[in-house]
Amino acid sequence: MAREYSIVIDVPGRTLFLFQGSRQYRSYPVAVGKPSTPTPRGTFTIVEKVENPGEVYGPKLLALSKPYYSIHGTNAPQFIGQAVSNGCVRMYNHHIEEVYARVEVGTIVRIPGQAEAWHGPGPGGRQDAPGGRIYYVRPGDSLWSIASSHGTTIEELLRLNPGIKRPDLIYPGQKIWLP
Repeated sequence: MAREYSIVIDVPGRTLFLFQGSRQYRSYPVAVGKPSTPTPRGTFTIVEKVENPGEVYGPKLLALSKPYYSIHGTNAPQFIGQAVSNGCVRMYNHHIEEVYARVEVGTIVRIPGQAEAWHGPGPGGRQDAPGGRIYYVRPGDSLWSIASSHGTTIEELLRLNPGIKRPDLIYPGQKIWLP
């Protein structure tokens, strides 16, 4: 059963993807580590499933093979979608219940780094995207500098990223589709 499901966590996108085989089963919003205590990158496994780990961890906890790091619920759901934890991945309590019920000890958890090619939620797969690649905004980036370094125009980036309402308001960690 451990091989039936796998998890990919998009830290900049603050999303946990649950896969059944090679097919995306579900995705969930998550909170991740703050810049001073980032969520670790790499490939890990779930080494322990803990019920009722304590109030701050919500109802369930999935301990990772990276010591001291886990995926767990939260007693502060207002912070889901933000970079606020000490490196753990926090989920809404009803979401961790769903994931916990499906995964087993030994389940693979992949947390790609920004330097890795990340072309969608699947291990090696592609997500239906308006552009061919994803770029995560870094501190000091501007839409102009991103367009220049990737051989495109601001207009093309705005076309591919309709969620950007003002080109002067982009933020570190933001996902930008590239042509």
